[in-house]
Amino acid sequence: MLPESHWRVAQGHAVLARDRCFQHCKFSSDGKPIDGPWYMHEPLYLRWKQWDCCTDCSYYCMLAREEERTKLGDKPVKYHGKWPFRRVYGIQEPVAVALSAVNLAVQFHGWVSFFILVYYKLPLRPDKKTYYEYTGLWHIYGILSMNSWLWSAVFHSRAVELTEKLDLSSAVALLGFSLILTILRCFNVRDEATRVMISAPLLAFVTTHIMYLNFYELAYGLNRIVCMGMVVVQLLIWAIWAGGSNHPARWKLWTVVVGGGLAMVLETYDFPPYMGYVDAHALWHATSIPLTFLWWSFVRDDAEFRTSAMLKKRLDQMKNMSHAATCIL
Repeated sequence: MLPESHWRVAQGHAVLARDRCFQHCKFSSDGKPIDGPWYMHEPLYLRWKQWDCCTDCSYYCMLAREEERTKLGDKPVKYHGKWPFRRVYGIQEPVAVALSAVNLAVQFHGWVSFFILVYYKLPLRPDKKTYYEYTGLWHIYGILSMNSWLWSAVFHSRAVELTEKLDLSSAVALLGFSLILTILRCFNVRDEATRVMISAPLLAFVTTHIMYLNFYELAYGLNRIVCMGMVVVQLLIWAIWAGGSNHPARWKLWTVVVGGGLAMVLETYDFPPYMGYVDAHALWHATSIPLTFLWWSFVRDDAEFRTSAMLKKRLDQMKNMSHAATCIL
């Protein structure tokens, strides 16, 4: 049994949790709300996040329990599979939300700068299309990246089943398409029929996995294995390609590959949130910011490099054609 002092601490926190939990809950003995629906008894800053009095009570009881454990010298524990985070204006994981928003902004900046480069700064073909063969693929990548970070911010602000599924599905879709893009770029696949043959089975696999998570079972372990597998394959392909390439921006690629590999450690090494705000996942979000900036810088350099090579090839073809016409004359 706990000492009497420990019981007093527990009772004090229980009273504090009760006062904070039920201050907005007005129910009769049969469970029906008094003076209107339950959501009319919640503050606006909680109502917009759909925190009702039951989930609000669970949150304050969790905090009271953790304060009790801290005073007793115990370490934090997970509640329903999640670490005890401290809310800010109803936002469940404020640091992760802020970092997701920054990543979204960096992805948007990278995509827009790439768009301006290929369409307004680099030469275009006579049909107004870009010389860079992977422009369309990088546009899709940018859109999927921004979508993924958007739902990441939403999920970390309020974790419910719908936001969790949207976050996981967006991340899987992004990783699956990134793997396709990696294969097509590193193996320099430019023929449309070959691109379809490579992409089709991977798209089928990713779609099946997303449907499995959403409509059959939200299997966290399986999803972690699938996502980590796709990340590892991508990093290996890019690393091998960079090792045998003379690309002028390959040092940026090496930095992203090494940094991405180190960042994966934060996804596997889990620890309680510092001061109730910063955990390993939030730190992984932080490492993504400079890596994303450098990654889009490599993409822009790659567009310039391939465009220059295509222009040189076209100029050589025109010179050969001119030389051949001169010889005939």
